[in-house]
Amino acid sequence: METGDLLEVLSADGLRLLDSLPPFDPSADIVRTVRELRAAGHSPELVAAVLSQSKLRARARAKFGEFADRMLFTTAGLEQATRLSVAAHHAGRFTAAGARRVADLGCGIGADSLAFAALGLDVLAVERDDVTAAIATYNLAPWEGATVVSADAATVDLADVDAVYVDPARRTRGHDNTTRVHDPDQWSPPLDFAFGLAADRPVGVKLGPGVDRDLIPADAEAQWISVDREVVEAGVWFGAAARDGITRSALVMGAHGTAEMTSHGDSDDVATGALGGVVYEPDGAVIRARLIGDLARSLDARMVSDSIAYLTSDEVVETPFAVPFRVIATLPFDERTLKRELAARGIGRLEIKKRGVDVDPAKLRSRLSLKGTGSATLIVTRVAGRHSALLVERVEPAVGA
Repeated sequence: METGDLLEVLSADGLRLLDSLPPFDPSADIVRTVRELRAAGHSPELVAAVLSQSKLRARARAKFGEFADRMLFTTAGLEQATRLSVAAHHAGRFTAAGARRVADLGCGIGADSLAFAALGLDVLAVERDDVTAAIATYNLAPWEGATVVSADAATVDLADVDAVYVDPARRTRGHDNTTRVHDPDQWSPPLDFAFGLAADRPVGVKLGPGVDRDLIPADAEAQWISVDREVVEAGVWFGAAARDGITRSALVMGAHGTAEMTSHGDSDDVATGALGGVVYEPDGAVIRARLIGDLARSLDARMVSDSIAYLTSDEVVETPFAVPFRVIATLPFDERTLKRELAARGIGRLEIKKRGVDVDPAKLRSRLSLKGTGSATLIVTRVAGRHSALLVERVEPAVGA
């Protein structure tokens, strides 16, 4: 979104028109909609800007629920925004730490600030991009205790805040089609600056789930969060915002509610053993937090191999921390045998899950795409030191919270 588009949307006519539109329908005739809005006297620029916002609001409901219907977005801002359910957990940490005024550095469109303000915290939201800062100002307008400043996070006076949340910009500047920046010294603000803020106050730092673990300070609490089986972030917490005795955490959120595994450090692996009748794929947050060993012990299961992240047992055990698959067959890993076996079972669409073996899933998917109406998952792994292909089907147990 450019400044001109934002001004169109933020005009009185723009906001009235946006709020008057029906929910965005991707199957609707967009040409007809544009024609009708133009016939009603709206300018081409206003129509384009408002329809873009309507589309973004529809996408945003997955993250913000009904709140999305009164918010504004940029494409990049929505993609990078914290889900409201996750932001509420961040806010809860600061309230538990006794914070009253929180600085949200790199606030983006204001997702975390919205959750902070909703829990009664005063918020200083800082965003370096003028357009995004203006959108955050609109999104946070209902809360009197929220102030938005357009500035570089590293230059803001933090004397009157008692806690800080930092979401370093890890992509190139822009509102869409941005690219990832890999050097932590080039993030905005730099990672060392963000960690340095923890010297005298509670601090939380939002990072990507694939962050280099060597960058995480030993005295911090690192928490990986997944929502509906998608790992969405790694949070690094300091001071009163961190919990005593916990340096690793996997928070799993989904239809079951929330569930968490915690540890004072990476868990020890379990011994490998024979393949059972059920294979568990640990939730990505458990894998990232390196708590697979603790999960295996809680399931009374064994690892199929010490080089992969799958667990095995002889029965289905209810847990929100892993997805169970029933083993249909264990096949030798060679193309001819796989084609024969899969064709005989009428299986067409396959998902190749790569875990710790030197296999190109894209090539396998192409070579194993067979005609048929069946579907299954093929896990390429090592069993007893040899490459094998596990043909599995998803099990849907009643998962308890």
